[in-house]
Amino acid sequence: MKAKVLIIAFILIGITACTKNQFTTAPKLTFKQVNTQELSPGQVIEFQLEYTDKEGDIQDSIYIQKLAKNCVASNFEGLYAMPSDVPVQSNTKAEIDIRFAYGTNLGYPAIKEPACLGQNDTCVFRFVLSDKEKHSSDTILSPEIILIKR
Repeated sequence: MKAKVLIIAFILIGITACTKNQFTTAPKLTFKQVNTQELSPGQVIEFQLEYTDKEGDIQDSIYIQKLAKNCVASNFEGLYAMPSDVPVQSNTKAEIDIRFAYGTNLGYPAIKEPACLGQNDTCVFRFVLSDKEKHSSDTILSPEIILIKR
């Protein structure tokens, strides 16, 4: 009888210890989807990301980097302010939409044309989310995106 109780106690302790809280001090970021993987001039690309955060203090910034495999001159990186509609509450799980325009005057930050002569850019985008206390999420990657050269 004592052996059965002991085994059940160990199983319960193991299950409890292995259950992870989805809300952590450092934000967690996951890639949901992108609206296109082939971007032509005049189009907008939209990345949908999902995050969780224990304190709800991610109103700082998101780091975004474009890495072109075939043309280093096309790379860019920068910190972008979080959208104003990000909720401020503890144990938050929500989505962030990041948009870039391939061209100018389209209402979003512009992605420049591929910099290397005569070729499209094959690239990935990297994202890292930071909160007000400077905790950072893991780096996540988009699928490969092709920017069609004019």
